Amino acid sequence: MATSKVLAGARVVLPTGIVDDGLVAVEGSRIAAEGAAHAQTVDVRGHWLVPGFVDIHNHGGGGASFSGTADEALTAVRTHRLHGTTTVVASTVTDDMDFLVGQAGLLSELAEQGDIAGIHFEGPFISPCRKGAHSEELLRDPDPAEVRKLVDAARGQAKMVTLATELPGGLDSVRLLAEHGVIAAIGHTDATYEQTVAAIDAGATVATHLFNAMPPLGHRTPGPIAALLEDERITVELIDDGTHLHPATVQLAFHHAGAGRVAFITDAMDAAGSGDGRYLLGPLEVEVSEGVARLVEGGSIAGSTLTLDRAFRRAVTVDRLPVEDVVAAISANPAKLLGIDDRVGSLEPGKDADLVLLDAEFELKGVMRRGEWVVDPQLG
Repeated sequence: MATSKVLAGARVVLPTGIVDDGLVAVEGSRIAAEGAAHAQTVDVRGHWLVPGFVDIHNHGGGGASFSGTADEALTAVRTHRLHGTTTVVASTVTDDMDFLVGQAGLLSELAEQGDIAGIHFEGPFISPCRKGAHSEELLRDPDPAEVRKLVDAARGQAKMVTLATELPGGLDSVRLLAEHGVIAAIGHTDATYEQTVAAIDAGATVATHLFNAMPPLGHRTPGPIAALLEDERITVELIDDGTHLHPATVQLAFHHAGAGRVAFITDAMDAAGSGDGRYLLGPLEVEVSEGVARLVEGGSIAGSTLTLDRAFRRAVTVDRLPVEDVVAAISANPAKLLGIDDRVGSLEPGKDADLVLLDAEFELKGVMRRGEWVVDPQLG
Protein backbone atom coordinates (compact mmCIF):
# COMPACT_ATOMS: atom_id res chain seq x y z
CA MET A 1 0.00 0.00 0.00
CA ALA A 2 1.15 3.53 -0.80
CA THR A 3 1.78 5.57 2.33
CA SER A 4 2.73 9.14 3.14
CA LYS A 5 6.41 9.75 2.52
CA VAL A 6 8.75 12.71 2.57
CA LEU A 7 11.95 12.45 0.53
CA ALA A 8 14.30 14.98 2.06
CA GLY A 9 17.72 16.42 1.34
CA ALA A 10 18.21 15.65 -2.36
CA ARG A 11 18.98 18.02 -5.20
CA VAL A 12 15.49 18.19 -6.67
CA VAL A 13 14.94 19.14 -10.32
CA LEU A 14 11.73 21.16 -10.59
CA PRO A 15 10.27 22.95 -13.64
CA THR A 16 11.56 26.20 -12.11
CA GLY A 17 15.10 24.90 -11.63
CA ILE A 18 17.27 22.88 -9.25
CA VAL A 19 16.59 23.07 -5.51
CA ASP A 20 19.41 22.01 -3.20
CA ASP A 21 18.44 20.23 0.01
CA GLY A 22 14.94 19.87 -1.42
CA LEU A 23 11.89 18.03 -0.20
CA VAL A 24 9.26 16.05 -2.10
CA ALA A 25 6.15 14.91 -0.22
CA VAL A 26 4.10 11.93 -1.40
CA GLU A 27 0.56 11.22 -0.27
CA GLY A 28 -0.84 7.96 -1.63
CA SER A 29 -0.13 7.88 -5.37
CA ARG A 30 0.37 11.64 -5.80
CA ILE A 31 2.89 14.34 -5.04
CA ALA A 32 1.62 16.48 -2.17
CA ALA A 33 2.13 20.18 -1.49
CA GLU A 34 3.50 19.38 1.97
CA GLY A 35 4.33 16.37 4.09
CA ALA A 36 1.73 14.86 6.37
CA ALA A 37 2.47 14.78 10.11
CA HIS A 38 2.59 10.98 10.11
CA ALA A 39 4.71 10.70 6.94
CA GLN A 40 7.72 8.39 6.71
CA THR A 41 10.86 10.48 6.11
CA VAL A 42 13.47 9.10 3.73
CA ASP A 43 16.85 10.84 3.91
CA VAL A 44 18.15 11.12 0.33
CA ARG A 45 20.97 13.61 0.88
CA GLY A 46 23.74 13.35 -1.67
CA HIS A 47 21.32 12.25 -4.39
CA TRP A 48 19.37 13.75 -7.28
CA LEU A 49 15.59 13.49 -7.38
CA VAL A 50 14.10 13.79 -10.87
CA PRO A 51 10.74 12.99 -12.49
CA GLY A 52 10.06 9.48 -13.76
CA PHE A 53 11.19 9.02 -17.36
CA VAL A 54 8.72 9.04 -20.27
CA ASP A 55 9.67 6.94 -23.32
CA ILE A 56 7.61 7.57 -26.45
CA HIS A 57 9.48 5.06 -28.67
CA ASN A 58 10.17 1.61 -27.24
CA HIS A 59 9.78 -1.83 -28.85
CA GLY A 60 10.53 -4.03 -25.82
CA GLY A 61 12.98 -5.24 -23.21
CA GLY A 62 13.77 -8.03 -20.79
CA GLY A 63 13.75 -10.54 -23.63
CA ALA A 64 10.19 -9.61 -24.64
CA SER A 65 8.61 -7.24 -27.15
CA PHE A 66 5.46 -5.23 -27.72
CA SER A 67 4.90 -7.34 -30.83
CA GLY A 68 4.23 -10.42 -28.69
CA THR A 69 1.60 -11.47 -26.18
CA ALA A 70 0.14 -9.32 -23.42
CA ASP A 71 2.37 -11.09 -20.88
CA GLU A 72 5.43 -10.37 -23.01
CA ALA A 73 4.43 -6.72 -23.30
CA LEU A 74 4.12 -6.50 -19.52
CA THR A 75 7.57 -8.06 -19.13
CA ALA A 76 8.96 -5.28 -21.32
CA VAL A 77 7.07 -2.65 -19.30
CA ARG A 78 8.40 -3.99 -15.99
CA THR A 79 11.95 -4.18 -17.34
CA HIS A 80 12.01 -0.52 -18.26
CA ARG A 81 10.37 0.53 -15.00
CA LEU A 82 13.37 -0.96 -13.20
CA HIS A 83 15.46 1.56 -15.16
CA GLY A 84 13.33 4.61 -14.33
CA THR A 85 10.85 4.64 -17.21
CA THR A 86 7.57 5.07 -15.34
CA THR A 87 5.62 5.92 -18.53
CA VAL A 88 6.12 4.07 -21.81
CA VAL A 89 4.50 4.10 -25.23
CA ALA A 90 4.56 0.66 -26.88
CA SER A 91 6.03 0.73 -30.38
CA THR A 92 5.25 -1.87 -33.01
CA VAL A 93 7.48 -2.75 -35.95
CA THR A 94 6.57 -3.37 -39.59
CA ASP A 95 4.47 -6.48 -40.09
CA ASP A 96 1.46 -7.42 -42.21
CA MET A 97 -1.63 -5.31 -41.66
CA ASP A 98 -3.77 -8.06 -40.14
CA PHE A 99 -1.12 -8.72 -37.50
CA LEU A 100 -0.76 -5.02 -36.69
CA VAL A 101 -4.52 -4.60 -36.40
CA GLY A 102 -4.62 -7.50 -33.95
CA GLN A 103 -1.67 -6.12 -32.01
CA ALA A 104 -3.36 -2.74 -31.81
CA GLY A 105 -6.32 -4.40 -30.10
CA LEU A 106 -4.10 -6.25 -27.64
CA LEU A 107 -2.01 -3.20 -26.75
CA SER A 108 -5.05 -0.93 -26.46
CA GLU A 109 -6.26 -3.12 -23.58
CA LEU A 110 -2.95 -2.58 -21.77
CA ALA A 111 -3.29 1.16 -22.37
CA GLU A 112 -6.84 1.14 -21.00
CA GLN A 113 -5.50 -0.63 -17.88
CA GLY A 114 -2.82 2.04 -17.45
CA ASP A 115 0.14 -0.27 -18.08
CA ILE A 116 1.28 1.66 -21.16
CA ALA A 117 0.61 5.22 -22.31
CA GLY A 118 -0.54 4.27 -25.80
CA ILE A 119 0.70 2.82 -29.08
CA HIS A 120 3.24 4.01 -31.64
CA PHE A 121 3.09 2.39 -35.08
CA GLU A 122 6.58 2.49 -36.64
CA GLY A 123 5.95 1.11 -40.10
CA PRO A 124 4.79 -0.27 -42.44
CA PHE A 125 4.35 3.16 -44.08
CA ILE A 126 8.07 3.89 -44.48
CA SER A 127 10.62 4.20 -47.28
CA PRO A 128 12.37 1.08 -48.58
CA CYS A 129 15.40 3.35 -49.13
CA ARG A 130 15.65 3.99 -45.37
CA LYS A 131 14.03 0.86 -43.98
CA GLY A 132 16.63 0.12 -41.30
CA ALA A 133 15.52 -3.00 -39.42
CA HIS A 134 12.13 -3.29 -41.12
CA SER A 135 11.14 -6.08 -43.49
CA GLU A 136 11.15 -4.59 -47.01
CA GLU A 137 8.56 -6.95 -48.47
CA LEU A 138 6.04 -5.81 -45.86
CA LEU A 139 6.47 -2.07 -46.48
CA ARG A 140 3.69 -0.14 -48.17
CA ASP A 141 2.75 3.40 -49.13
CA PRO A 142 0.82 5.37 -46.49
CA ASP A 143 -2.69 4.92 -47.87
CA PRO A 144 -4.93 7.06 -45.58
CA ALA A 145 -7.54 4.28 -45.49
CA GLU A 146 -4.98 1.80 -44.11
CA VAL A 147 -3.59 4.35 -41.67
CA ARG A 148 -7.15 4.93 -40.47
CA LYS A 149 -7.61 1.17 -40.09
CA LEU A 150 -4.72 1.00 -37.62
CA VAL A 151 -5.87 4.06 -35.71
CA ASP A 152 -9.40 2.66 -35.41
CA ALA A 153 -8.08 -0.72 -34.25
CA ALA A 154 -6.26 1.04 -31.40
CA ARG A 155 -9.58 2.29 -29.95
CA GLY A 156 -8.34 5.75 -29.08
CA GLN A 157 -4.94 4.54 -27.85
CA ALA A 158 -2.92 5.32 -31.00
CA LYS A 159 -0.51 8.06 -29.98
CA MET A 160 1.90 8.21 -32.93
CA VAL A 161 2.47 6.86 -36.44
CA THR A 162 5.86 7.10 -38.14
CA LEU A 163 5.59 7.81 -41.87
CA ALA A 164 7.81 8.45 -44.85
CA THR A 165 5.66 11.43 -45.77
CA GLU A 166 7.14 11.79 -49.28
CA LEU A 167 5.51 8.53 -50.38
CA PRO A 168 2.14 8.51 -52.20
CA GLY A 169 -0.59 9.28 -49.68
CA GLY A 170 1.88 10.63 -47.16
CA LEU A 171 0.57 14.17 -46.81
CA ASP A 172 -3.06 13.05 -46.77
CA SER A 173 -2.15 10.54 -44.05
CA VAL A 174 -0.50 13.29 -42.01
CA ARG A 175 -3.65 15.38 -42.27
CA LEU A 176 -5.79 12.39 -41.28
CA LEU A 177 -3.66 11.71 -38.20
CA ALA A 178 -3.72 15.36 -37.16
CA GLU A 179 -7.52 15.41 -37.46
CA HIS A 180 -7.73 12.37 -35.17
CA GLY A 181 -5.34 13.76 -32.56
CA VAL A 182 -2.58 11.26 -33.40
CA ILE A 183 1.02 12.42 -33.74
CA ALA A 184 2.35 12.18 -37.29
CA ALA A 185 6.09 11.48 -37.04
CA ILE A 186 8.48 11.85 -39.96
CA GLY A 187 10.95 8.96 -40.06
CA HIS A 188 12.55 6.20 -42.10
CA THR A 189 12.31 8.76 -44.83
CA ASP A 190 14.15 9.73 -48.01
CA ALA A 191 12.39 13.09 -48.23
CA THR A 192 13.94 16.29 -49.53
CA TYR A 193 14.03 19.47 -47.48
CA GLU A 194 11.05 20.81 -49.40
CA GLN A 195 9.02 17.61 -48.98
CA THR A 196 9.71 17.67 -45.24
CA VAL A 197 8.56 21.28 -44.95
CA ALA A 198 5.34 20.31 -46.74
CA ALA A 199 4.77 17.46 -44.26
CA ILE A 200 5.28 19.79 -41.29
CA ASP A 201 2.84 22.26 -42.80
CA ALA A 202 0.37 19.37 -43.19
CA GLY A 203 0.57 18.66 -39.46
CA ALA A 204 3.60 16.45 -38.66
CA THR A 205 5.06 17.27 -35.24
CA VAL A 206 7.78 14.69 -34.47
CA ALA A 207 11.07 13.59 -36.03
CA THR A 208 11.48 9.84 -35.45
CA HIS A 209 15.03 9.24 -34.16
CA LEU A 210 16.48 12.33 -35.85
CA PHE A 211 19.60 11.68 -37.99
CA ASN A 212 18.96 7.92 -38.10
CA ALA A 213 17.19 6.33 -41.11
CA MET A 214 17.13 9.56 -43.14
CA PRO A 215 19.50 11.32 -45.59
CA PRO A 216 22.44 13.06 -43.93
CA LEU A 217 22.64 16.83 -43.78
CA GLY A 218 24.06 18.16 -47.04
CA HIS A 219 25.24 21.66 -47.85
CA ARG A 220 23.38 21.78 -51.19
CA THR A 221 20.68 19.24 -50.38
CA PRO A 222 19.91 19.83 -46.69
CA GLY A 223 17.28 17.07 -46.65
CA PRO A 224 14.90 16.44 -43.76
CA ILE A 225 17.35 17.09 -40.91
CA ALA A 226 17.60 20.84 -41.51
CA ALA A 227 13.83 21.19 -41.90
CA LEU A 228 13.13 19.21 -38.73
CA LEU A 229 15.71 21.03 -36.62
CA GLU A 230 14.68 24.52 -37.65
CA ASP A 231 10.91 24.27 -37.22
CA GLU A 232 9.49 25.17 -33.80
CA ARG A 233 6.55 22.80 -34.36
CA ILE A 234 8.78 19.71 -34.34
CA THR A 235 9.95 17.64 -31.38
CA VAL A 236 13.06 15.65 -32.30
CA GLU A 237 13.67 12.17 -30.90
CA LEU A 238 17.29 11.27 -30.08
CA ILE A 239 18.76 7.83 -29.25
CA ASP A 240 21.65 8.71 -26.93
CA ASP A 241 23.34 5.33 -26.57
CA GLY A 242 26.79 6.12 -28.01
CA THR A 243 26.08 3.95 -31.07
CA HIS A 244 23.37 5.84 -32.94
CA LEU A 245 24.75 9.36 -32.41
CA HIS A 246 28.09 11.06 -31.76
CA PRO A 247 28.10 13.42 -28.75
CA ALA A 248 28.65 16.38 -31.10
CA THR A 249 25.49 15.40 -32.98
CA VAL A 250 23.49 15.33 -29.75
CA GLN A 251 24.85 18.76 -28.86
CA LEU A 252 24.02 20.02 -32.37
CA ALA A 253 20.39 18.98 -31.91
CA PHE A 254 20.12 20.70 -28.54
CA HIS A 255 21.80 23.83 -29.88
CA HIS A 256 19.47 24.20 -32.87
CA ALA A 257 16.21 22.78 -31.51
CA GLY A 258 16.66 23.94 -27.93
CA ALA A 259 16.09 21.79 -24.85
CA GLY A 260 12.33 22.30 -25.12
CA ARG A 261 12.08 20.40 -28.43
CA VAL A 262 14.14 17.27 -27.72
CA ALA A 263 12.79 13.92 -26.54
CA PHE A 264 15.24 11.22 -25.51
CA ILE A 265 13.99 7.77 -26.51
CA THR A 266 15.36 4.26 -26.26
CA ASP A 267 14.04 2.68 -29.50
CA ALA A 268 14.74 -0.40 -27.36
CA MET A 269 14.23 -3.95 -28.60
CA ASP A 270 13.94 -7.22 -26.66
CA ALA A 271 17.57 -7.28 -25.53
CA ALA A 272 17.31 -4.07 -23.47
CA GLY A 273 17.81 -5.04 -19.85
CA SER A 274 18.62 -8.57 -20.98
CA GLY A 275 21.91 -9.39 -22.72
CA ASP A 276 23.78 -10.34 -25.87
CA GLY A 277 22.43 -13.07 -28.12
CA ARG A 278 19.94 -13.71 -30.93
CA TYR A 279 16.53 -12.03 -30.92
CA LEU A 280 13.65 -11.27 -33.26
CA LEU A 281 12.59 -7.73 -34.19
CA GLY A 282 9.24 -8.30 -35.86
CA PRO A 283 9.96 -11.04 -38.42
CA LEU A 284 13.71 -10.24 -38.67
CA GLU A 285 16.54 -11.92 -36.77
CA VAL A 286 18.87 -9.70 -34.76
CA GLU A 287 22.30 -10.38 -33.29
CA VAL A 288 23.19 -8.39 -30.16
CA SER A 289 26.91 -8.18 -29.47
CA GLU A 290 28.46 -5.99 -26.76
CA GLY A 291 25.08 -4.32 -26.37
CA VAL A 292 24.75 -3.29 -30.04
CA ALA A 293 21.82 -4.78 -31.98
CA ARG A 294 22.25 -5.45 -35.71
CA LEU A 295 20.30 -7.44 -38.27
CA VAL A 296 21.81 -10.85 -38.91
CA GLU A 297 21.18 -10.30 -42.62
CA GLY A 298 22.67 -7.02 -43.83
CA GLY A 299 24.06 -5.72 -40.55
CA SER A 300 21.78 -2.66 -40.16
CA ILE A 301 21.46 -1.29 -36.64
CA ALA A 302 18.26 -2.84 -35.26
CA GLY A 303 16.93 -0.56 -32.56
CA SER A 304 18.92 -0.37 -29.35
CA THR A 305 19.49 -2.08 -26.02
CA LEU A 306 19.27 1.29 -24.29
CA THR A 307 17.45 2.07 -21.07
CA LEU A 308 16.68 5.67 -20.16
CA ASP A 309 18.76 5.66 -16.97
CA ARG A 310 21.81 5.04 -19.17
CA ALA A 311 20.70 7.75 -21.58
CA PHE A 312 20.35 10.19 -18.67
CA ARG A 313 23.81 9.44 -17.32
CA ARG A 314 25.41 9.64 -20.75
CA ALA A 315 23.70 12.94 -21.57
CA VAL A 316 25.13 14.56 -18.43
CA THR A 317 28.56 12.91 -18.18
CA VAL A 318 29.51 12.43 -21.87
CA ASP A 319 27.46 14.99 -23.77
CA ARG A 320 27.92 17.53 -20.97
CA LEU A 321 24.33 18.72 -21.09
CA PRO A 322 22.82 20.61 -18.13
CA VAL A 323 20.84 18.33 -15.81
CA GLU A 324 17.68 20.42 -16.16
CA ASP A 325 17.88 20.14 -19.98
CA VAL A 326 18.21 16.36 -19.72
CA VAL A 327 15.18 16.21 -17.39
CA ALA A 328 13.19 18.23 -19.91
CA ALA A 329 14.16 15.89 -22.75
CA ILE A 330 13.62 12.65 -20.82
CA SER A 331 10.45 13.54 -18.88
CA ALA A 332 8.71 16.89 -19.40
CA ASN A 333 8.86 17.19 -23.20
CA PRO A 334 7.63 13.69 -24.05
CA ALA A 335 4.84 14.02 -21.43
CA LYS A 336 3.73 17.29 -23.01
CA LEU A 337 3.88 15.76 -26.48
CA LEU A 338 1.56 12.95 -25.36
CA GLY A 339 -0.80 15.42 -23.71
CA ILE A 340 -0.35 13.86 -20.26
CA ASP A 341 1.82 16.55 -18.66
CA ASP A 342 -1.03 17.31 -16.25
CA ARG A 343 -0.22 13.94 -14.62
CA VAL A 344 3.44 13.09 -15.31
CA GLY A 345 6.71 14.58 -16.48
CA SER A 346 7.57 16.89 -13.59
CA LEU A 347 7.68 16.96 -9.80
CA GLU A 348 4.68 19.12 -8.94
CA PRO A 349 1.86 18.78 -6.37
CA GLY A 350 -1.12 16.86 -7.68
CA LYS A 351 0.83 14.89 -10.26
CA ASP A 352 1.55 11.17 -10.08
CA ALA A 353 4.36 10.37 -7.64
CA ASP A 354 6.64 9.08 -10.40
CA LEU A 355 10.26 9.80 -9.58
CA VAL A 356 13.80 8.56 -9.99
CA LEU A 357 16.58 8.73 -7.42
CA LEU A 358 20.12 9.07 -8.80
CA ASP A 359 23.41 9.24 -6.93
CA ALA A 360 26.04 11.94 -7.41
CA GLU A 361 27.43 10.05 -10.43
CA PHE A 362 23.93 9.76 -11.94
CA GLU A 363 23.61 6.04 -11.33
CA LEU A 364 20.06 4.91 -10.64
CA LYS A 365 19.39 4.21 -6.97
CA GLY A 366 15.61 4.18 -6.69
CA VAL A 367 12.40 4.32 -8.73
CA MET A 368 8.93 5.24 -7.52
CA ARG A 369 5.77 4.89 -9.63
CA ARG A 370 2.47 6.27 -8.39
CA GLY A 371 3.73 6.38 -4.83
CA GLU A 372 5.09 2.82 -4.73
CA TRP A 373 8.76 1.94 -4.86
CA VAL A 374 9.52 -0.11 -7.97
CA VAL A 375 13.21 -0.06 -7.04
CA ASP A 376 13.71 0.41 -3.30
CA PRO A 377 16.13 3.24 -2.55
CA GLN A 378 19.73 2.07 -2.26
CA LEU A 379 21.22 4.63 0.06
CA GLY A 380 24.20 2.77 1.51
